[in-house]
Amino acid sequence: MLDACAELLDEAGYEALSTTRIADRAGVAIGSVYQFFPDKRAITQELTRRNVEEFVRRVDRRFLEEDYRGWWEAVDAIIDIYVDMHRTVSGFKSLHFGDVVDLNLLDSDSDNNTVIAGRLRGLFLKEFGLADSAALDLAVLVAVEAGDAVLKLAFRRDPEGAPEIIDAAKQLMRGFLSRQLGSWSPR
Repeated sequence: MLDACAELLDEAGYEALSTTRIADRAGVAIGSVYQFFPDKRAITQELTRRNVEEFVRRVDRRFLEEDYRGWWEAVDAIIDIYVDMHRTVSGFKSLHFGDVVDLNLLDSDSDNNTVIAGRLRGLFLKEFGLADSAALDLAVLVAVEAGDAVLKLAFRRDPEGAPEIIDAAKQLMRGFLSRQLGSWSPR
């Protein structure tokens, strides 16, 4: 059902999505959809969670497989993963991290980018041994918000992501984080 939802989102968008269309695409009875999900919002919420978990898994795997000379390379890798998922994962380009449907889709107490920033902050703390601080929280949140906006622009300009705008997103995030965090590097 989640895969059917993702395909329909990519084809027609959230407004055209319905539980009936999801059931038809998934080849299940409408009652089966309602057994697990009360409405289309709940289905897209679960799809968003799945996409976020996949994003975090990919970032974790990349951090395990590669050595970074500095945090700036990690930022570039995270953006590359986001861009790849936007191009290749059904439903991701329609939902991103759920903000298209609801700014608090991932957590009722925090907006979606705050949740993503918290996850990335945790990875940075673990990978680079940074001191946990309010300054780090704010820096990562602002970088995520700015990067998200610029990456959305890249995909509005070009369905595959305008390369020059993707590069600008990397430069923007690296420049901002450089001024905020200094030159910390991996252990």
